[in-house]
Amino acid sequence: MTAQQSISYLRIRCYIIYLAANPEETKIAAGLACGMLYTICKGIRQHDIVLCPDGTGNYMVGEVVSDYQYAPGSNLPHRRKVQWYRNSLSRGDMSTSFKNSAGSIGTVSDITKYADELKGLLDGKQPSTLTHSDDAVEDPSVFALEKHLEDFLIANWQFTHLGTDYDIYTVDGEVVGQQFPSDTGPIDILAISKDQNTLLVVELKRGRASDVVVGQIQRYMGYVKEALAEAQQEVRGIIIGLEDDLKLTRALSVTNNIDFYRYSVSFKLFKVGE
Repeated sequence: MTAQQSISYLRIRCYIIYLAANPEETKIAAGLACGMLYTICKGIRQHDIVLCPDGTGNYMVGEVVSDYQYAPGSNLPHRRKVQWYRNSLSRGDMSTSFKNSAGSIGTVSDITKYADELKGLLDGKQPSTLTHSDDAVEDPSVFALEKHLEDFLIANWQFTHLGTDYDIYTVDGEVVGQQFPSDTGPIDILAISKDQNTLLVVELKRGRASDVVVGQIQRYMGYVKEALAEAQQEVRGIIIGLEDDLKLTRALSVTNNIDFYRYSVSFKLFKVGE
């Protein structure tokens, strides 16, 4: 058995045990609980930075300083020791892209690109911002690089075509649909139809070989169908990219539950006083 197969087996066992002990919970809740346990045990490493919301709009910030520890019989038996910083971080002071990257609870995110901003905020410095006049767009600077497409979609979901029929998946009011954990890697965006009948997997095409992304989203859809979807729910997929090509067109021509959406970027300057 390979290491990846061992991880999948452990997650399935955890999933079965959780549902047996909590029959009133949904498959989504079970998947999140098992994903959270895996994150604490294996996903987090020593010297990683932890952002912990305190319920008042601020984050406590700390550094992981121990390996995983198990304390049976306690309220929180699965533990990692954290050395907390003296200063907290105000969510309102964070840039939109940093805020969205930190918005998915119970996940491990690479926030290396925000290291300078994080340090500045902890030192009391405000990040620079880009202003605009379109109220439907929270922060156009997130489109500076294509890798920010995910953050932009999450922040402006309600203004997109997808936001008409789908909501980003949430649990107890917290957005968990961004970088949703699965046994084959994080799903870019997980959404659910407003009538609760369809789970939607959204995969963003960031310069990868076009036909490869089809196999990737199918793996994620397979996970959602097996581990998360209820009996009455269907699973659909959407690939979003700057442009398609012949390979992608051919691959999608033989699927009936995956669509392709193309996005475009527009930026304008207007001289004041004219």
